[in-house]
Amino acid sequence: MKNIIMFETSWCPHCLRAHGFIEELLQDNPAYKDVQIEYIDEELHPDIANQYDYYYVPTFYVDFVKIHEGAVTKASVESVFTEALS
Repeated sequence: MKNIIMFETSWCPHCLRAHGFIEELLQDNPAYKDVQIEYIDEELHPDIANQYDYYYVPTFYVDFVKIHEGAVTKASVESVFTEALS
């Protein structure tokens, strides 16, 4: 199982939507609860964010590989979990 890193900001509507989808997916699929997710606010931790190559939030990395960047759908967030479980 691989870890997920999610870069976000507190004011981003897409990030808030992603959090909602994550909660739904955790309820829908118990296997997803075993996946570790590290949330990094790029404004609070620019030193970490600057080490990664992305432009938009939310951005998801699975084991340091960018899987999704920008506006989200439930399906796009689920694909991040699917990759983490593979």
